[in-house]
Amino acid sequence: MTSKDLPDMEYERFWRRLQQLGLNAYEARSYLVLAGHPRFKALELAARAHVPRQKIYEVLDSLVEKGFAQVIQERTKLFSAVEPSLAIPSYLERREQALKQEVTDQARLAYGLIEDLKSAYSEGQGGRGTLDYLSIVGDTGQTATHYRRMLAEVQHDYLEFSRPPYAVDPLDEQLVKKACQRGVGCRLLFEAGSLDSEHLARIGDFIGLGVQVREFDNLPMKLALFDARRGMIALLDPVITKPTWTTVLFDHEGLAEAMKGLFENYWNRSEAQKTSVPS
Repeated sequence: MTSKDLPDMEYERFWRRLQQLGLNAYEARSYLVLAGHPRFKALELAARAHVPRQKIYEVLDSLVEKGFAQVIQERTKLFSAVEPSLAIPSYLERREQALKQEVTDQARLAYGLIEDLKSAYSEGQGGRGTLDYLSIVGDTGQTATHYRRMLAEVQHDYLEFSRPPYAVDPLDEQLVKKACQRGVGCRLLFEAGSLDSEHLARIGDFIGLGVQVREFDNLPMKLALFDARRGMIALLDPVITKPTWTTVLFDHEGLAEAMKGLFENYWNRSEAQKTSVPS
């Protein structure tokens, strides 16, 4: 199989798809040539695949390492393609393992770096600025991190207006149960119709631990409030076509008091969730 064996469009398609898998341009071209012939000497392959002679051994070594080519030892070293149904799955499996290991290593380094940089960051801020009690977060992952940190640190009460889509689904979050178990007063007000059968099945466990759960027809926003002092408000962007939530984080007693008043207003007008408590 070479560029002469295939129509140009077909060759181009195979060549690009191999690159999407992770081969470079020279490797993809060389594998296509090898796949269409029994075996090649390195310099013969270089001419057929239009790879510079000085690069062909590096390309072949890489193809052998990635499992796309194999060496046949005769009087001179020859190279042949590994059958695609063996080469590609094996290559993807090795690549997946390598990526997992890379992510694990990066996570370990990242958490160590966070601890090392905390003190430097605190010192560098030099005290609170005029709006340090407010911050805006647009990234869902960062919102989830802030939410979990505040939930882990809450001491007295935790209140939430909950409606999808979730950065963190409170009914999936073990930290809610842990907060309740250490004596925190937890109240969750869900928007009516947002609880599917899977959520309803979990609510019984939460109620059994002492979490209070109610429903209201239409909640104005997403809100999580911790110890009547800090929390987060998520607002739906009314302008853009694709619905996007922007989260405002706050650490301000006055704002927290106002948000608690809003919560109590809706809570008092809501209905208790009718899920039975497990015996």
